[in-house]
Amino acid sequence: QVQLVESGGGLVQPGGSLKLSCAASGFTISNYPMRWYRQSPGKERERVALISNSGGITTYPDSVKGRFTISRDNAKNTVYLQMNSLKPEDSGVYYCHVFFGKDYWGKGTLVTVSS
Repeated sequence: QVQLVESGGGLVQPGGSLKLSCAASGFTISNYPMRWYRQSPGKERERVALISNSGGITTYPDSVKGRFTISRDNAKNTVYLQMNSLKPEDSGVYYCHVFFGKDYWGKGTLVTVSS
């Protein structure tokens, strides 16, 4: 049974940092690219980070480039998202995602950036 469990969200002031975790079970993350998405109120879900199987390739949209870093620990079967210099527009629910045969999503973790 494939499961993705996100954690690490919370309330942070603008300019602050958070590190999200995505613990995977039921499959081996080293076999697949992994992604983080976010969904803000009134907006479509958008991808904010991708990491390749090997971890050698990462991609980000311009909106988070230079501030967010995705990483993976294959030994722990866990993917991370380090978020720095957070802005109010980064607020939303952050989801971990993997695709093999179909889309698998976690339940998300809420990030609120506010003073």
